[in-house]
Amino acid sequence: MASTDITSDPVRKDAPAGPPGARTDDLAGLEAGLDALDAVQVRRTPVREVLLHKVLPPVLAVALVVVIWQLLVQAQVTEDYKLPPPSAVWDSAVDMWYQGTLLEVVWTSVSRGLLGFVLAVAIGTPLGLLVARVRFVRAAIGPILSGLQSLPSVAWVAPAVIWLGLNDKMMYAVILLGAVPSIANGLVSGVDQVPPLFLRAGRTLGATGLRGTWHIVLPAALPGYLAGLKQGWAFSWRSLMAAEIIASSPDLGLGLGQLLENGRNNFDMPGIFLSILLILFVGIAIDLLIFSPLERWVLRSRGLLVKN
Repeated sequence: MASTDITSDPVRKDAPAGPPGARTDDLAGLEAGLDALDAVQVRRTPVREVLLHKVLPPVLAVALVVVIWQLLVQAQVTEDYKLPPPSAVWDSAVDMWYQGTLLEVVWTSVSRGLLGFVLAVAIGTPLGLLVARVRFVRAAIGPILSGLQSLPSVAWVAPAVIWLGLNDKMMYAVILLGAVPSIANGLVSGVDQVPPLFLRAGRTLGATGLRGTWHIVLPAALPGYLAGLKQGWAFSWRSLMAAEIIASSPDLGLGLGQLLENGRNNFDMPGIFLSILLILFVGIAIDLLIFSPLERWVLRSRGLLVKN
């Protein structure tokens, strides 16, 4: 006697059959729901919303810091020559503006920092790919890069002065020694997080060698690489400030680090506070103008951020 296995039949004969249009409607509804999940709403953010959520919070934070600063001065928690009032720092900035030196000092340091960072990217990117993709190279110099990343960049100032002298080459050497390991290690971390499925799919499609690196590895490793670039800029800026403070010379021009050192030598506390604020302002400006847009672009390209 033949047995009947109802589990082997994909469609049971005794199952109630609905109208033909019902299945079509269900499939159409399912597709519409999936499309709605995948769709990203694109709208223009009102100016009022931008001011309220992006401009107002940092402005309020800065105002709060200035108010607390002024209250500490009025409370006389210490002598005026140790903690100058905000008005004295503002007067120092106004004096430099009228003398025509404020923007010149800022640009001297910013131009050095950006050029040094670009050179660090040009060196650190292929170095990071080499370390990430070649096992022998990783075993040989991977630990060295990690050690260099943890080494304070100020340690390179003295040998760089002896090797290269008091000139811009010394400044760029210190920047490279501080930033290249961070950029390379960031790219190595990003490559290590690339799913193996991407690499196999790329090889199946013929994307091997340099083509695979350009079309598969780098795009997939972009989040880790961007984090390394951001950290590399921080190391570049800190390395430059250390070099300008220690190796100050009239031949190097007046940068923010030299301005800070001159304030220390002259015991000019308003000038010292002004230098610190300008250094902080440049770091924040570079992050907001360069790295924050890049991060948003990466998130949007991966569907992790709603477009505004």
